[in-house]
Amino acid sequence: MPQALKAIYCNGKFILQTAFELPEGTEVELLIESTQVLSPPIADVETKRQFLEWLIERMQQNPIPTNTPDSHEIRCMN
Repeated sequence: MPQALKAIYCNGKFILQTAFELPEGTEVELLIESTQVLSPPIADVETKRQFLEWLIERMQQNPIPTNTPDSHEIRCMN
């Protein structure tokens, strides 16, 4: 019976994020689904310009600290 498990791909291996026991050497089939959601493109030039201005302003107001590890490093450390 199929069962959904969450995992993170790190350094060439899938690391399960939920507990699950299988006998050693069990073969499994993976179905990869991305959890990223993409917004539809902004067609109107003026709306796109306003959005980009807003985005840049927000990024400047909330800079990422220089000592912050990227999300890949954070997930692989767990």
